[in-house]
Amino acid sequence: MVIETSGARKTAVARATIKEGKGRIRINGVPIEIYQPELAKLKMMEPIILAGDKVSKIDIAVNMRGGGVIGQAEAARTAISRAMVDFFKDQDLEKTYKEYDRALLVNDVRKKLPKKPGGSGARKKKQKSYR
Repeated sequence: MVIETSGARKTAVARATIKEGKGRIRINGVPIEIYQPELAKLKMMEPIILAGDKVSKIDIAVNMRGGGVIGQAEAARTAISRAMVDFFKDQDLEKTYKEYDRALLVNDVRKKLPKKPGGSGARKKKQKSYR
């Protein structure tokens, strides 16, 4: 049985494919043990650590594109969590994920505001003086 799911954060999108195997986890073709940067790796490991020893029976492949390093990591952790819940059909695992962090199962929809005219950012404007 093969399960495919996706996760998104800002402009990053991650697709996770999960199947029976020996516990291999690959991120864009790189084993998660040697994935850099370390902070992104730890963020992607959260759902795997919470699942416990169930991970030893499955192989996970994640493909990511768009966004930055942390945006991709958060998209990947959502995709991995959804895939594991679908694969094991385990309500306890889903409950564990929701109690730990709801963003593990639900996409974080916050995006960066677009820049507007008359300023250097989305909200900041040039100051006016009437003196």
